[in-house]
Amino acid sequence: MLQTASNQQTTQWITVCSLEQIIPNTGVCALLKGKQIAIFRIGNTEEIYAICNYDPFSKAYVLSRGIIGDRNGVPKVASPIYKQNFNLITGQCLDNEAISVRAFPTKVVDGQVMVNVA
Repeated sequence: MLQTASNQQTTQWITVCSLEQIIPNTGVCALLKGKQIAIFRIGNTEEIYAICNYDPFSKAYVLSRGIIGDRNGVPKVASPIYKQNFNLITGQCLDNEAISVRAFPTKVVDGQVMVNVA
């Protein structure tokens, strides 16, 4: 765990899996620090996004099973239950601006998917 002196925020990158373990244009779920995180791979690239797996509309942990796409160039996932769309960058619901889920920073290092859950 790294601690920055300037803002005292904690950064904790956790290796989740290899990039190749996530089928292109799908999501997976990982339990990280007690939180269910939905991790999505866009196409056959290293473009990875992570949001909370909890769907506030259905009250179920299902977003990782949603359908990936984009709305006006913004990567999104449609919930598999009621089909609300969530921005994969910010976690904002694209169908109801009052609702959002937490988004997490991601990166791929040496073929390994990493998520910052701090």
